Amino acid sequence: MKDKIRKHLEESLTAKEDLLKNQIAAIEEIAGAIIESVKKGNKIIIFGNGGSAADAQHMAAELVGRYKKNRRPIAAIALSTNSSNITAIANDYGFDEIFLRQLQALGKEGDVALGISTSGNSPNVIKAMRWASENGLITVSLTSKEGGELKACSRYCLCINSSNTPIVQEAHISCIHILCDTIESGIDV
Repeated sequence: MKDKIRKHLEESLTAKEDLLKNQIAAIEEIAGAIIESVKKGNKIIIFGNGGSAADAQHMAAELVGRYKKNRRPIAAIALSTNSSNITAIANDYGFDEIFLRQLQALGKEGDVALGISTSGNSPNVIKAMRWASENGLITVSLTSKEGGELKACSRYCLCINSSNTPIVQEAHISCIHILCDTIESGIDV
């Protein structure tokens, strides 16, 4: 059992060490783009499936509420939170449309569309990100190793150097916390 625990922790540390060594500039660039968008009165629209949906909700809560400081709320929404929207869209249009339809209703040029997919190949996330890219939204993705199809339709992509889903998700939440901290510090309180 100790070997299994050690292996998991070592793999998690390796993924985070890669962020430290190779992705600080990318995280800084993403945070800067989000801060600029928020300062212009735009919102952050976050989405993903399963654990990535939970991460989207977590990020939206940190931005609308607070991460560390008392400050004005930051306009952020997770598209996985409205079960009526999700089930109606999935029933009437198909599961591939659940984020796209919501993004079309809520997103506007200059907003940030932040898609999360550990594989980088979630069809519903890709479909929404393609639309966002074509319609002037700032596209940011969190994914794994090579980035999958999601990387190709995103202006900014943080690719976690692992293909182990739990490890990727652990690194994603670290990136989300770093982004929330940086965004919070970069806006007027």
